[in-house]
Amino acid sequence: MSDGKTRGYALLADIGGTNARFALVEDGAVGAVTYVKVADFPTVRDAVADVLARRALTEPVRTAVLGVAGPVENNRCVMTNSPWIIDGTDLKQTFGFDTVHVLNDFEVLAWSLPSLQPADLLPLGGKAGVPGAPLLVLGPGTGFGTSCLVERNGARIAVITEAGHATLPPETEREEKVVDRLRRRFGHVSIERGALSGAGLQHLYEAIAEVEGVPAPNRDAAGITTAALDGSCRLSHAALEMFCGLLGSVAGNLALTFCARGGVYIAGGIVPRFPKFLAASDFRNRFEAKGNFEFYLHNIPTSLVVKPDASFEGLKAFADHHAA
Repeated sequence: MSDGKTRGYALLADIGGTNARFALVEDGAVGAVTYVKVADFPTVRDAVADVLARRALTEPVRTAVLGVAGPVENNRCVMTNSPWIIDGTDLKQTFGFDTVHVLNDFEVLAWSLPSLQPADLLPLGGKAGVPGAPLLVLGPGTGFGTSCLVERNGARIAVITEAGHATLPPETEREEKVVDRLRRRFGHVSIERGALSGAGLQHLYEAIAEVEGVPAPNRDAAGITTAALDGSCRLSHAALEMFCGLLGSVAGNLALTFCARGGVYIAGGIVPRFPKFLAASDFRNRFEAKGNFEFYLHNIPTSLVVKPDASFEGLKAFADHHAA
């Protein structure tokens, strides 16, 4: 098998702390996805060997592209929430691959953006993106991820950031009070820790209760989201509303930082759970509320990525681009 770009089979992997998904590029398309539990295999080598052993391969696997939920340095990632170490050099030697690329999960999502179709997205305001302009993806999950896909003279690169550790920008008196409570607790209040992550949503919820002087029932991020959506907890609803407003402010800041006139995309593990709530929130107003540059942001489209397997679009796009 050869698709003319990836030169034989290409192994794609989306690896998290609990689950990993693998697929092969076959006849130019992503084939069936194999799901494995990380805990079932002591190393990523064992998992890859098991996945490949299940397939009747007619040609060798030439390329492997692995997206990982963690920091990547020198083509290597030490997973935070699992014992796996994803080492590109080790995998290349073990399996005889020609090339192995280890990418951050938001880098992978950035690569997926040009391939996404209207059905993969929920529009959240704005107009048409500028062709060829930077595309920005960001989102809260266990942490806060951000990457920007930039195209110049036919070449693409996904810019990786640590934006989640920048300072959280409160914009209202109420948010200032909440962030003040968080400063007393943490010192520096980052975007990720203070609001835009699973733990961040919980911190918002607890800080709002402190500001209001009311007790906060013990809830994690999932519990807060559920109670906000079903209307059973006013405090949870307030926390989720503030979460969406702050997400809009941060997204607008990053859109200006990268001149992301191609479009801004919201992804991650949290926001796709409440698309209607986000669409009805102050997200878009806060995205545009940048004074003299409101006109600039008004035209930039914002969308929520609702395609469950968008990461495989990005993994294949990266493999194709780097094999061309």
